[in-house]
Amino acid sequence: MKFRSILYGTFICILGFALVLSFSSHLMAQQKATTKSKTVKRPSKPVKKDADYWFNKGALVSTYGNNKAAVRYFQKAIALNPNFSGAYFSQGVSFGQLGEYQTAIAQINRALKMEPQNGLYYYGRGRVYLLSGDKTKAMQDFKKAADLEDEDALNYLDYIGRDKK
Repeated sequence: MKFRSILYGTFICILGFALVLSFSSHLMAQQKATTKSKTVKRPSKPVKKDADYWFNKGALVSTYGNNKAAVRYFQKAIALNPNFSGAYFSQGVSFGQLGEYQTAIAQINRALKMEPQNGLYYYGRGRVYLLSGDKTKAMQDFKKAADLEDEDALNYLDYIGRDKK
C-alpha cells in the first residue's frame, strides 16, 4: 500500500509538472502574439520621387525594352529638372527605338545644346541617324564622338573599318 501511495504521488507530481509546462508554453505563445499585435508598425520612408528617381526608372524599363514607358518616365524627370541633359538624351534614344526619329534627334540635340562636349550624345545621335537610314549624318556623329574620345564610337569605327578590309 505504501508503494502505491508513493507511485500515486509521483504520478500526480509528474502530471502537475506536465500541466505547468503546457500552460506556461501556451502563455508564452499568447504573450508573443499579443506583443506582435501591440508592436507599432513604422511606415517605411516614402520614396522621394525627384528627377533622379524618374530617370532611373526610365533607364530600367528601357533596358527591358519598354521604351514607351521609358519616354514617359524621362518626361517626368525633365519636368522636375529641365536642365537634366541625360534625361533628354535617354528620352531621345528611347524615341529612336520606337522609330520616332525626328523626335529622337530633337531630344538628343537639346542634350547636346547643354553638353556639347559629350561624346556619348554624338554617338547616340549617330545610332539614331543610322536607324533612320541616314548613314552620312551617322558617320559624321560617330567621327565627332570619336574625336571626343567616346569609347563606343571608337570601337564602332574600328569595327566597321575592319569590316571594309
